Amino acid sequence: MAEQPQDGTRAFPHTPVLLERVVALLGRGIDAVAAAGHTPVVADLTLGMGGHSEAVLAANPQVRVIGIDRDQQALAVATERLARFGERFTPVHARADELPRALDELGVRSLAGALFDLGVSSLQLDEDERGFSYSRPAPLDMRMDQSRGTTAAQILNTYSEDALARIIADYGEERYARKIARIIVADRAERPWETSDQLAGMLSRVIPEPPARGRQRARSHPAKRTFQALRIEVNGELDSLAAALPAALDALAIGGVAVIESYQSLEDTAVKRILRAGTETQAPPDLPVVPAHLRPWLAEAVRGAQKASAAEVEANPRAASVRLRAVVKTAPNPREETP
Repeated sequence: MAEQPQDGTRAFPHTPVLLERVVALLGRGIDAVAAAGHTPVVADLTLGMGGHSEAVLAANPQVRVIGIDRDQQALAVATERLARFGERFTPVHARADELPRALDELGVRSLAGALFDLGVSSLQLDEDERGFSYSRPAPLDMRMDQSRGTTAAQILNTYSEDALARIIADYGEERYARKIARIIVADRAERPWETSDQLAGMLSRVIPEPPARGRQRARSHPAKRTFQALRIEVNGELDSLAAALPAALDALAIGGVAVIESYQSLEDTAVKRILRAGTETQAPPDLPVVPAHLRPWLAEAVRGAQKASAAEVEANPRAASVRLRAVVKTAPNPREETP
């Protein structure tokens, strides 16, 4: 479904997930910073095609958005889309974990909001030549930033069997990781791995059908987990998240809000762990008085994780697996302070 920009100049083939909820949550931080007499700045650390940022800018005339993305193609699309907002939007070609440098270069001291819409973007999935999809033939690239880094094909053709098995098991949660890695190494001796359909075809052959139990649920494609694992390895996604989310939380002003949308369990587990370090006391349970540096400095803005409604999933199937978590900053981060 194409989303129509408000000026009617062009349709963008992207439907942002939980859009109204994201705008409302970030609006809470924007209002808090504006009430304190400061210009609110929101960092969209996974800009993509700019759908979320467009809605935030349209709903909050006083806000400035910094849009960060490592994908130069997505950055160009979003910059065109958001041009009508003029200087209120600033595109930055960078990884999310480069946020501190980006803010320093722009002279931004704190944020009213931070948004992470994790995983692969609609643009990357829909562009055949990027190699993210297992449903269409394409070169095995999978780099979000095609100006640098190692491709999925290079990983398949050079990593050892042990390294491949570890990646596929850890990042893909694939029970047949060792078998897949063994076949990858054996087959590349005859023919290098080059295309997505070549890999997807092999996975379809070697991963057995699950046993039928009662009412049979639709089987996910057997290539899904291995493709996910390769994408995460190619782009260093979990390492980037582990650095970027704490940096964004540190950059929030008091009252600022961070919103994170995850689409698979590894991302969501990492997000929960990072947020828990700020929303829960770090003192032993039997300590009679909790020192200031062990007290929570974040509060949940959403209880647990919010999912998309059935209606949204029907209209936008990519919303089916989303888990939205959000926190508001209630105090400075005390982790580097001493009692």
